[in-house]
Amino acid sequence: MKTDLIAALNQFFELVHADTDELRMHVYLLRYQVYVLETGFETDSDCRSGLDEHGHPILWEQDIFDERSDHYLLRHRRTGIYAATARLILPSPVDIVAPYPIELHCPLDKPVNDSDLRGRLGEISRFAVSKVFKRRIGELGSLAGVADDVEIYFEEDERRVLPHISLGLFAAVMRMVHQHGITHCYAVMEPALLRLLGRFGMVFNRIGPDVDYHGIRVPCITSAEEALPNIQKVAPSVWDLITNRGELLHTAN
Repeated sequence: MKTDLIAALNQFFELVHADTDELRMHVYLLRYQVYVLETGFETDSDCRSGLDEHGHPILWEQDIFDERSDHYLLRHRRTGIYAATARLILPSPVDIVAPYPIELHCPLDKPVNDSDLRGRLGEISRFAVSKVFKRRIGELGSLAGVADDVEIYFEEDERRVLPHISLGLFAAVMRMVHQHGITHCYAVMEPALLRLLGRFGMVFNRIGPDVDYHGIRVPCITSAEEALPNIQKVAPSVWDLITNRGELLHTAN
């Protein structure tokens, strides 16, 4: 991809670190919109309830892993709508062997058991794109908003915002990885998203068989040390975007 993705992303979207209670509530409300209203992957009974600032009842999607997670939102500049969100689940501060969702729901061939590595392990999770930004046939049933035929994103004149959204969220993940000193990340990926990211040189190594959870999912692990050099080689513009032109190349150890 020859496009300056940083300029393209910044033209349409803004990365917002959800580092306040108010912004985190926007995360949970967007996840309710995507996981319950748009895809039906969860139900109202799976969600939490309360009142908004006007005293109206609301529902939001939140789980126990949010207590040890960092979050980002992607805001559409022109409308102010929050288009997408992702979180990075972090090591438990009180129990280094506390499980990640992937370890609870997937039969892993190669789980991370080393205690030192678990202290630098995260899980990319709750990667969700609003229906408003899913425009192509075949994407509406996808959490990440990616069609099965990823070749449609590589037409010469393709101007769709989807790659900016997906890659923008991975830029957000890289910022969280950098901030928290994470070196390795678990992820349970939709196959279409995995193929799309593979075309950008992103390396996700399978660590278990496919699981069927609202569709086929692939349990994977990746590391910045392995993934970033390959991304830089295959898709330099993507490397520029997710590392902020190299600023986030090194994570804290």
